[in-house]
Amino acid sequence: MFRRFLAVWCLPLLLAILPAAASFAVLASLPTAARDFYLESITRLDQLILAFGSFLFVLQTLFAWRALTWKNHGFDERADSWISHLSQAAEWFPLLGLLGTVAGILQTFSSINGPVSPERIIQLYGPAITATGSGIFMALVNILPAWFVLAGRDLIVALAGGVLPKKEDKAS
Repeated sequence: MFRRFLAVWCLPLLLAILPAAASFAVLASLPTAARDFYLESITRLDQLILAFGSFLFVLQTLFAWRALTWKNHGFDERADSWISHLSQAAEWFPLLGLLGTVAGILQTFSSINGPVSPERIIQLYGPAITATGSGIFMALVNILPAWFVLAGRDLIVALAGGVLPKKEDKAS
């Protein structure tokens, strides 16, 4: 009974929540100065990448919970194609980030008139890199739910002894 409760309820919930915890761990591990600079230099493209990426992440997390849920004789596979499509969409984020970086570089060099110090170039160029950071972070975050579903299913079956225990009949 306990093993079934663990495999059917506890582990799926834990595995659906872990991608969010991993994302927060990545954010917490960034150097404070870099994180502060990023937050001060955020652009509209960063906001778009972060908003769209967060939306896809929430959808994937909900689908991950469903995909890790045991139904009758196996996992609920109705969400599998959605998880696959949404995790493939993670490829867009680094591309959007690079687009923002290129736009920032073009803006930096178009604003230079005459001699300028290297410090000024770096100051102008720095915010251009935030888009790449946003894109890479959202790509990382959005591949985690699919990975946790694949690994989680194997873990659940392994901890359940190869086959999930069936519900015990209440009549016996």
